[in-house]
Amino acid sequence: MEPSLLPVGIVTVSDRATSGVYEDLSGPAIREVFTQWLATPWRAEYRLVPDEQPRIEAALVELADVQRCPIIVTTGGTGPAPRDVTPEATVAVCDRVLPGFGEQMRAVSLRSVPTAILSRQLAGTRGSSLIINLPGKPAAIAECLGAIWSAMPYCVELLGGPKLAFTESAPRYHRPSP
Repeated sequence: MEPSLLPVGIVTVSDRATSGVYEDLSGPAIREVFTQWLATPWRAEYRLVPDEQPRIEAALVELADVQRCPIIVTTGGTGPAPRDVTPEATVAVCDRVLPGFGEQMRAVSLRSVPTAILSRQLAGTRGSSLIINLPGKPAAIAECLGAIWSAMPYCVELLGGPKLAFTESAPRYHRPSP
């Protein structure tokens, strides 16, 4: 692991993947999207945690405060089931909530899945980290990241993070004119 590489936090929240019932496919799906779209040299700081609010909070705090990840992406735990507590954990550790990210991801997802309205995904900031909750279905990862990609780099810069570079295959992004 090279310290000069941009650390990107990837947190999969899943009781079943944590206990070995099935393999985590969502975390690798996030890694694949970042590999395809992010030209800035980076490394994944991957965490797999159960659907337990204290464990999710601890992973987010460690990735933001210790690993200094400017981007932290979670997957899973955003539905209405009793153990889906990723949004609660995110809000608990964030300085600010950015509701537009969740609104945009739901709007895009609703075009293909009517139950996307049940998703409680959101985004927020902790210090200089942007934390984004994604759904747990691997197929929805690229769709949801693509929906918010245009604003993500500028948000990272506003938080004091680096100016990110992207590949030609990445969705278009926006930086306001100076």
